[in-house]
Amino acid sequence: MWCQRLAWLLRGRRGSTGHRWPWLPRGPGPVLAVPARCHPTAPASPCCAWQLHQDHLELRYGSTVMRLDFVWLRDHCRSASCYNAKTSQRSLDTASVDLAIQPQAVRVDETTLFLTWPDGHVTRYGLEWLARNSYEGQKQQVMHPRILWNAEIYQQAQVPSTDCQSFLETDEGLKEFLQNFLLYGIAFVENVPPTKEDTEILAKRISIIRETIYGRMWYFTSDFSRGDTAYTKLALDRHTDTTYFQEPCGIQVFHCLKHEGTGGRTLLVDGFHAAERVLHQAPEHFELLAKVPLKHEYVENVGGCHNHMIGVGPVLNVYPWNNELYLIRYNNYDRAVINTVPHDVVRRWYHAHRALTAELRRPHNELWVKLKPGKVLFVDNWRVLHGREAFTGYRQLCGCYLTRDDVLNTARLLGLQA
Repeated sequence: MWCQRLAWLLRGRRGSTGHRWPWLPRGPGPVLAVPARCHPTAPASPCCAWQLHQDHLELRYGSTVMRLDFVWLRDHCRSASCYNAKTSQRSLDTASVDLAIQPQAVRVDETTLFLTWPDGHVTRYGLEWLARNSYEGQKQQVMHPRILWNAEIYQQAQVPSTDCQSFLETDEGLKEFLQNFLLYGIAFVENVPPTKEDTEILAKRISIIRETIYGRMWYFTSDFSRGDTAYTKLALDRHTDTTYFQEPCGIQVFHCLKHEGTGGRTLLVDGFHAAERVLHQAPEHFELLAKVPLKHEYVENVGGCHNHMIGVGPVLNVYPWNNELYLIRYNNYDRAVINTVPHDVVRRWYHAHRALTAELRRPHNELWVKLKPGKVLFVDNWRVLHGREAFTGYRQLCGCYLTRDDVLNTARLLGLQA
């Protein structure tokens, strides 16, 4: 699991093709088509050449060399009979496609690939579309553009907070907020009435609120009403929340409604920045943290609350096609017994974990902020770790978790890459 098998499969396929430029026949097998020349009549179009193989089409468009499986090419046909453009859904029954299918004819002009199949059906692909959507194109692209930061980088960026009225009433204010959130993993809204009800209105502007074992909108003080260290006055080391869920909560909302005392500053650390440092300094540590699945556990028996949650996943989660990090699970409080790998891997994992922890704990990576009534903090729980210094006096917070899919959906509808 955890993408190694897919990554191994992809590595195996890349290693087995043996294609080289220029394209030449490999062995005694027949060459089904000769490479097409670049079209001098279209100087603005990228150079294009292609070669048919037994089970795939090899296509060079500009600097991108694509290897497109024939079944894939038939399956992704965007013709009216194969794809419903109104619903953006596939109409073709993939199971009906012959797994040994080959095109009867192939033609390429300056912008389009044409394939004629044995039943006479014609598939057309824009070359730009193929360059974007092929495996080779995707592995060169970033799914989620981000700015990695430490405390100095973030402070020098002078990222503005969004005014509550602008956030609630204008698409421009909401878009600016979401752009900052997507880039940095944290964002603030100012001038929010300090009530749980107004905080809920704010949260619902961008997402459905995710109801969990803590309820829909949580509201807590240091009364230890739940079996969690957060419900105390103690300091909390940096961590991500709900690592014990199979899918950790995507976004966390914090609003300090009242604090009559000292301390209690919030600690924020960009986990992706720390992981990037580990990748550059010790890639074998990064790889291990991305492969070893761990259990995280939450056991609660306090008052009327009885819960036993278990989530499984590696500390670092990456997309296998481009090695882009998309989720960090880091919570030393809730990490369960390590029993998912043999002993010879365990010690190496501890070394890798120590390297990441050292980066996360470097003082220059720590951004400390004082939450106050009226200032609401949104945190990407898949990226930014949070903590808290110990405090005195009465401190009252409210907040909630948001569904990540809905936040990203809102961003995309506003034209942002998310």
